[in-house]
Amino acid sequence: MSETERLQARYGAAYRWLATGTALMGTISTILSATIVNVAIPDVIGAFGMTQNQAQWLATAFLAAMTALMPCNAWLIARFGVRQCFTAAMVVFLLGSILGGISPGSGVLVLGRVLQGAAAGVSQPLAMLIIFSVFPADKRGEAMGIYGIGVILAPALGPALGGVLIDQFSWRYVFFMALPFATTGIVLAQLFLPRREASEAGRFDALGFALLSAALLLLLVGLSDGQRDGWGSLRIGLLLAGAVVATLAFVVWERRLDTPLLDLSLFGNRHFLPGALVTLILGAGLYGSTYLIPLFVQTLQGYTPTRSGLLLMPAGLILALVFPLAGRLSDRLSKAQLTAAGLLLFALSAQLMRAVDADTPFWAFAGWIVLGRIGLGLIMPALTAGALQSLTPAQLGQGAGAINFLRQLGGAVGVNALAVVLERQTALHAALLASTQTAGNAALAAVQDQLGAIWQQAGLTGTAASGMTVHWLGQMLQAQASTLAFRDSFALVALLFALAVGPALLLRPPPPTAPEARRQRAPVRG
Repeated sequence: MSETERLQARYGAAYRWLATGTALMGTISTILSATIVNVAIPDVIGAFGMTQNQAQWLATAFLAAMTALMPCNAWLIARFGVRQCFTAAMVVFLLGSILGGISPGSGVLVLGRVLQGAAAGVSQPLAMLIIFSVFPADKRGEAMGIYGIGVILAPALGPALGGVLIDQFSWRYVFFMALPFATTGIVLAQLFLPRREASEAGRFDALGFALLSAALLLLLVGLSDGQRDGWGSLRIGLLLAGAVVATLAFVVWERRLDTPLLDLSLFGNRHFLPGALVTLILGAGLYGSTYLIPLFVQTLQGYTPTRSGLLLMPAGLILALVFPLAGRLSDRLSKAQLTAAGLLLFALSAQLMRAVDADTPFWAFAGWIVLGRIGLGLIMPALTAGALQSLTPAQLGQGAGAINFLRQLGGAVGVNALAVVLERQTALHAALLASTQTAGNAALAAVQDQLGAIWQQAGLTGTAASGMTVHWLGQMLQAQASTLAFRDSFALVALLFALAVGPALLLRPPPPTAPEARRQRAPVRG
């Protein structure tokens, strides 16, 4: 009798939901930590004097660590077992959360995010394995629907609750918010998750893991520091060249192994490759836009963290309703067309955000986000099923791992790239706007006269009034430059999703084999 069968015999029919609930505790913990920090970024910038470029590492450090660990999941389970892997991941997550909450500086804070991301890279794929191992095939859809609602509600409610904690206490408390879920998961794991069973783990692909980690680190550091050091600097050139070399070495090494960390032969499947490309773009746009929105409304519209979190809540609640319905539609309609429709809705949402400014109403912004999340709800089930439908049963595990890996890789690169775009475009627009502020600008002269009169009426002398006028105009110019840069960033997200429609339409099932074709042509006998 296997460990899973022993636990099922002990707890009866309820065991399936007990195991699923245990997995959900871990997933909620890591998803909360992935999303809730976004509403705290402006406060963290103020607390540690970080630049916007440095602050985006709070998101990318988590995503990079999560991405690097995901391909290791299968080996870790075979070597240590489900219970031990889950428990260790939650312990690492607790340590990372505590480090983030008590961090004295930005370095320790980023380290905490790395530990949280590493834990997520192990625990999130575990949840899928647990559900597939305890539910029969005809019950997995129902289980995934219930599990999916819980997963979706975490990022829907998390930012709003995190905003309340920040406004009432401190940004540090957002790191402690997920601790009860992680602690509960550790306790439940000792009761309901199976211990390690006899299995052949094989040798761990340490070199492949090192090359993958090096490629990610070099790429993300190069993107992060490129704006500061200059894209033509020797250091940035070496970092990006090193990322390319590490990636090529990883590809060559993985193709030599019988049991690679990441099965690259999957990308030679012309039915799987379009889904992989769309998944990469989806991760970049989704995580990138989730990073941009709270940053915009807090820095340029003056939203409190609570209000920023509430802005995202309607979209999360709508997604919880759309997701189960989209799962059913993906079984009945063309996965290619459903994915393409979702991509176009998300692209339209991002395109509408090009109209943002300091006066954009709360519900207009929330409505644009809702539209994008409806599109996301259509994409997720159809894209995953469409990408995996051409794989053999033996390839499904590696295929699902590759899809998760690519989504997180896209997210890590997307957040970094959009942070670079935002900073570059802000500087560009500031320079262009400043070039128009000349002595011959009649409108500028009129505004200066009016402002000077206002400051003098307030009691300032002529020199002080002139200085206040210049300072105020500089702030307005910077705010306008930032607004235009955010618009450019949202436009880039829209373009990415629009471009993804092409490969999405190639998500077609492979042609049936000869026996399947004969069965399909056979007349139905009544």
